[in-house]
Amino acid sequence: MRHWKRLAASLLFTVSALSVHAQDATANGAGLNEAAVPATLRKAVDDVIRPGYRAMHDSASKLTVAMKALCADPTAATLASAQSAFGDTVKSWSRIEIVDTGPIIDKNRFEHILFYPDRKGVGLKQVQALIAKADEKDATVEAVAGKSVALMSMTALEYVLYGTGSDVLASQKQGFRCRYGAAVAGNIENTAKEIADEWDAPDGVQKSWKYPGKSSDDFMDNKEAVTALLGILVHGAANVRDQRLESFYKGDPASARPKMAIYWRSANTWTSFTGNVEGLKALWEKADMASLLPADKRDAAAKIDRLLNELAATAPTINPDIEKALGDDAERAKLDKLLAVSRDLTTAFSDEYGGAIGLSAGFSFADGD
Repeated sequence: MRHWKRLAASLLFTVSALSVHAQDATANGAGLNEAAVPATLRKAVDDVIRPGYRAMHDSASKLTVAMKALCADPTAATLASAQSAFGDTVKSWSRIEIVDTGPIIDKNRFEHILFYPDRKGVGLKQVQALIAKADEKDATVEAVAGKSVALMSMTALEYVLYGTGSDVLASQKQGFRCRYGAAVAGNIENTAKEIADEWDAPDGVQKSWKYPGKSSDDFMDNKEAVTALLGILVHGAANVRDQRLESFYKGDPASARPKMAIYWRSANTWTSFTGNVEGLKALWEKADMASLLPADKRDAAAKIDRLLNELAATAPTINPDIEKALGDDAERAKLDKLLAVSRDLTTAFSDEYGGAIGLSAGFSFADGD
C-alpha cells in the first residue's frame, strides 16, 4: 500500500526540510502568519475533520441497514437502495479520505475501509474465492473483522454489489453473498465509529491537534501542526493525481487500463475523485488555510482556489463508464485537463503555498507508489 501514509503517520513533515521556494520566501522576510494558526487548527479539527468522520460513520450505518434490508427482502428496489447507499458511502468516505494521519492509520484502519490499489488482483481473487466457498462462518461482522483487509473494505463490498454473480442479490433471500456484504458493511461501520469516537473525545487527539506544545502528543509547536495540515493538502492532491487518475490513464489512450480505475464496477470513479477534491476544498476553505499566508503572498491562494474549482467542476461531467470515456475524444480531453490541473495543484500546495509560508511537507514523492 501507499508508503507515504506511513510517513505521514510518523509525521515526517519536517520543517527543516525546506524547499528552495521556502528558503527564498524566508530569506525575503515572508513566512507563516503565526497569529492565524490557532484559529486554523481549531477550524481544521472542529469544522472539517470531526464532521467528516461523523458523516462517514452515518453513511456507513445507513449502508449496513440497506444491506440487511436487501438480504431480508431481495428485490430490484432493495438492491437499488443498497447500491445507492454504497455510492453515498463512497462520497462521504472520499471527502475525509484525504486525512492520512491520526487515528485512521492506527490498526490499519485506512485499509479496513479502502483496500486499493489491488494491482495484481490478489484481493479480488480472495473475495471471489470466499463468495464461491460460501462458508457460513464467514458471514458475520466478527469473522470479517479477522480477515485480510482485501476481504473487509469498500472494494470487497463493491464486488458483492456489482461484480460477477451479483444478480442473485435481487432474488436470493438471506443468501450468503448478501450476508457477507452486510457483514463487510457492518465492519466498515464499526471502523468508522472507532475513528469518529477518537476524534470526538475531548481530551484525545482533537485536543492534541488544536493545542500544540508540551501537552500535545502530536506537535511540538505551531509550525509542526501547520506542516501536518500542509502535508494533508500536498499528499491529498498527489493522491488525486496518482491514485485516481494515473492509476489507469497517464495521457496515452493506448496504454490506458480502465479496470484499474477505482470503483469502476459501480461507476463511482468520479464520485470518489470529486469527493477527494471536495475534501481538499473543505480543509483549504473551512480551515482558512489562506489566512496563514503573509499579506504579499495571497496570489498563491487565488491560484489554488482556481485549480480546486476546475477539478470540482470538470470531474462530474465525465462519463462514469471509464472505457467509454477513454474511447471518446471529448471525454478524453477532460481527462487530460484533470491530469494537468491535478499536477499543477500538487505543486501549488507544496512549492507555492508551502514556500510562501516558509514550510515544506518534507516528503519525497519518490517514496510513494
